Amino acid sequence: MRPASHRFAALVVPAAALTGAVCVAHATTTVSGVNTVSVIERDFRISAPKRVSNGNLLLRVTNKGPDNHELLVFRTPSTRLPLRSDGLTVDEDDLRRFKRSSLEPGPPDSVRELRLHLQPGRYVLLCNMSGHFMAGMYAELVVR
Repeated sequence: MRPASHRFAALVVPAAALTGAVCVAHATTTVSGVNTVSVIERDFRISAPKRVSNGNLLLRVTNKGPDNHELLVFRTPSTRLPLRSDGLTVDEDDLRRFKRSSLEPGPPDSVRELRLHLQPGRYVLLCNMSGHFMAGMYAELVVR
């Protein structure tokens, strides 16, 4: 087993990803007290608004990549996420208590919806299929 200090990957959201996350294509709308948030999955990135209001959310997730992608939502305890021993995927068992919800892998061109209730805090949206997270397929979401 590798030392704990080597099992963690820094979660650094590139400035380019944040710039794309605030464009009009990823707007948040509110209907009947539910905020609808547009999330776009591509190989290998996730685009979403950088900030949303707390409460009831509907994530409308569109897969625009040529591969299947899943979506996991974690309330993050820090800026680091633990990796499995493969070094390519997030250790979901270590983060079980922080997991808020997930969507099973969806095929290219699919649109899936995920309803959840989020409290204020810092969250990470990610695809944890082999190598996808390490390739940059995650986005930080601040809930105010």
